[in-house]
Amino acid sequence: MKTPANQLCVTLNTGDQIPQLGLGVFKVEDNECERVVLDALEVGYRHIDTAMIYLNEAAVGRAIAASGIPREELFVTTKLWNSDQGSDSAAKALDTSLELLGLDYVDLYLIHWPAPLREKYVETWLDMEKFAAQGLAKAVGVSNFEPEHLEKILDAGSIVPAINQVELHPAFQQRKVRAFGEEKGILTEAWGPLGQGKYELAELPGLNEIAAKHDKTIQQVVLRWHLQEGVIVFPKSVRKERMAENLDVFNFALDAEDMTAMVAMDSGRRVGTHPDDGNW
Repeated sequence: MKTPANQLCVTLNTGDQIPQLGLGVFKVEDNECERVVLDALEVGYRHIDTAMIYLNEAAVGRAIAASGIPREELFVTTKLWNSDQGSDSAAKALDTSLELLGLDYVDLYLIHWPAPLREKYVETWLDMEKFAAQGLAKAVGVSNFEPEHLEKILDAGSIVPAINQVELHPAFQQRKVRAFGEEKGILTEAWGPLGQGKYELAELPGLNEIAAKHDKTIQQVVLRWHLQEGVIVFPKSVRKERMAENLDVFNFALDAEDMTAMVAMDSGRRVGTHPDDGNW
């Protein structure tokens, strides 16, 4: 894709560029999602993250079509749901997602969860490699995979995942998973980067002080921290003014003291589901 003028991009192991800051549409209802995505594209976002299970791929597709933005200027991610894992159904699921999105390809296609009790994620990864070879997904990756899950697909397959999308926020910094990915050439993407509202960011020690120091909101500081950590991040918002605020994080930088203080906020506080329990 073309690099947006107002953003930072990072390079995937495929050689393609991904905007480091995008918009997530988790739990955005289909009847609202088209407006939300159009607002985001108008504000300047070029990276949209959705999933089959969100039930709003069609709305994302309508917004993309209505925006008039050339396809090569957009980065679109969607995900394969657990019940569609396996060679019998993965290809059909991708076809359905592409039809709903109104696209010939997605920029990134992810296995949403390893769902280890289903014992299909290795088989499914081999299908993901086929999708990449067919040009249906420019890059393929995974979501919510622990190192032991990654090891299995690396042993079985021939492509290294481009992305591992995991829960990641200041109270749960995922150092082990990120280090494993870095060693293998897998970039880390954060879902729930602001804690999904399940704890108050203002409770984190020192965060208010860092925000005041830079004359930024605590949310902007957290997003800037993700960027400086090299993490790809896509905060969710349905409000246009908040989308613009979240995008306004490229005009300041956290210093070494700030970054050290942010590391100290890691309490190992997971607010979402552990990957081994995501077997729906």
